[in-house]
Amino acid sequence: MSAAPDARELAEARARIASLDAAAERHDIEIGEGKRMAWRRFGSGPPLALIHGGHGSWLHWISNIEPLSRSRTLWLPDLPGYGDSDLIDSSGIEEIVDATARSIDALIGAETPIELCGFSFGGLVASRVAAARGHVRRLVVIGTAGHGLKSRYTLEMRNWRLAREESALWSALRNNLAALMIHDPAAIDAMALEVHRACCTATRFRSKTISRAALLAPILEGVDAPVLLVWGEHDVTTDPEAAARAIAAQRPGIAWRIIPAAGHWAQYERAEQVNQLMGTVPFFPKSERRSA
Repeated sequence: MSAAPDARELAEARARIASLDAAAERHDIEIGEGKRMAWRRFGSGPPLALIHGGHGSWLHWISNIEPLSRSRTLWLPDLPGYGDSDLIDSSGIEEIVDATARSIDALIGAETPIELCGFSFGGLVASRVAAARGHVRRLVVIGTAGHGLKSRYTLEMRNWRLAREESALWSALRNNLAALMIHDPAAIDAMALEVHRACCTATRFRSKTISRAALLAPILEGVDAPVLLVWGEHDVTTDPEAAARAIAAQRPGIAWRIIPAAGHWAQYERAEQVNQLMGTVPFFPKSERRSA
């Protein structure tokens, strides 16, 4: 099988992305020194911010926007240094958190309660925002970074920047999706490849070092809201159940779910299950483990 997506399917994926982008209400928020942070708004209802992962953008939520926007006002940023947002002069997470929190306040009001959901590096950002800002109804983190536990990679990542031909680029992107993001090769479709290509080529901030550090535990101690940890069963960034048990043991109010047959990018690979969790899940005691 060719590493490149089928031309027709790729065109359809690009058309769907363009249509969804055109349907969004775009907000560019000033974050200092002429820098701006791009946000997209969808739907109506209680506010929910969806924060993407490293080498990502708002497109990490491509399979979740339409279902969740039926009952929520969705706010999707491109974090500083990603997608359509400007890169800020920092190699740390503090300025990104500050820009995100100040943007939320500007968009919905400083004391307006909000739900936060973050994926991977975005889980760490969302947790920091929840701790710093307050007024959070609940925090959901999917395949969150910052746990500091051992990974379980079996495939090596390829440097897609070295690709000199389009076929080599698609080959590297497909390999990296299989190595890190998606468990089932059949789920690496034209949309997944195009989202990954668009996100990677627009990334200017490097989050890897931050993501691997053990930063999450003390942050969650300062989050005054229910917390839901979500991992795909086959997430290679850690042993999901071990990570969930370790984090949930910190304090009451932290629940967890494992999404069967999903990898790291669970909200794409098993979108229906994650959308259901985000839309209807109650919070259970920390000692109770359930699969979605």
